[in-house]
Formats: sequence, C-alpha cells, structure tokens
Amino acid sequence: MKKRIAIIGANGKQGSCLTDEAVERGHEVTGIVRHDYLKNPKAKLLQKDLFDLTADDLKSFDLVISAFGAWTAETIPQHISSLRHLCDCLKGTGIRLLIVGGAGCLYTDSSHTLMLADSPDLPEEFKLLAQTEVRAFSELKQRTDVLWTYLCPPADFRFDAPKTGKYKIGGIELPVNSAGASFISYKDFAAALIDEAEKGNFVQKHFSVVSG
Repeated sequence: MKKRIAIIGANGKQGSCLTDEAVERGHEVTGIVRHDYLKNPKAKLLQKDLFDLTADDLKSFDLVISAFGAWTAETIPQHISSLRHLCDCLKGTGIRLLIVGGAGCLYTDSSHTLMLADSPDLPEEFKLLAQTEVRAFSELKQRTDVLWTYLCPPADFRFDAPKTGKYKIGGIELPVNSAGASFISYKDFAAALIDEAEKGNFVQKHFSVVSG
C-alpha cells in the first residue's frame, strides 16, 4: 500500500539510501533537508531544519523517518533533543515515527546486563555518541503518546558495502549473521526500515538487523 513518507536528513548517507528505497517502491516521499535540493529528484522537497518543524508541517504524512545524525562533541546531544522535538510534534497524531538508531542500545549478550555503549571493547571515539544515543532511546521508551519504532544496526554499519537484498531481523541483543559477523550495509538497512514502514511489526518497540 502506497504511503506518504517524510524522511528527515534525506540527503545524508543513510537518508539518501532510505529515500531511494522508498521511491523505488512507489511511495510518495518527501525529503526534509536544510538545503534547497534533493539528491533524488523523484522525491518532493521540504526545506526546513528539523528543529523548526511543527506538527502542522508533518500532519499530512503517514509516517516520518528520522535519519538525523550528529558527530561532533558539540552537536551529539542533539540526538536527544531532536527525538524529543519530533515526539512533541507527533504526539497523539497516529503518525508513525521511525528512527535510524544506534547499536549502542543493544545488549552484548543474552544476560542483558551490559549494553554495547558501556562495553570496554567499544573504541573510545565512539563512546560519547553511543552513550548519548542510549540516553535518547531511554527517553523515547517513555513516550506512550507516539507510535515510535527504533531500528538498531549491528556493530559494523558500512556505507560503501553493496545491497544484497538479504537481512535477518534481530532483537535487543547485538546481532550476528551465520558467518559470525555483526555487519550490514546502509542499503540493506534501508530496505529493512522501509519493510517495517510497510508492515508495522515493531510499533513502540526496538529491534535490530544484520546481513543475511
């Protein structure tokens, strides 16, 4: 069924993969970006900063996908404030909010005692981002007034890898494939998230994916 999908950060690495996947499937896609162009010319353009979005801007969509990313020490806290703002815009509307999440929110094993964000094996340069994403997700889980879905990638999340068309659904533990690798490409991740946009199997839940 054709859906009206808004993609925040549609020109970014993951956002452009999501936009291409949704357009290819025939959905009505609007890219929300700060610039006056979209990489995919088949999508509609809404030029606006995420933090300037209002409930009125989003009311015509069936679902909103956030591919927001921030990578510097100064901007990383926006992973928290951006989700808070989007939830406030969408609360009580019935419009779904799908989030490109982080692997830091996943547990390292079945004991569910240690998240990847707190693992001593996580390289130091990733810890601030991972721990901030955990804080953002912890807030999100409290939002019973929003139809959110949070999709976590595995440990190795690679933009330059090809699309295989195969992936496996995981739970709240760091997923590994049959070869023992915790890996997925951006394009296969995009396919998994658009599949969830179409099926709605994980409303107010989080889950993970790994290469097939």
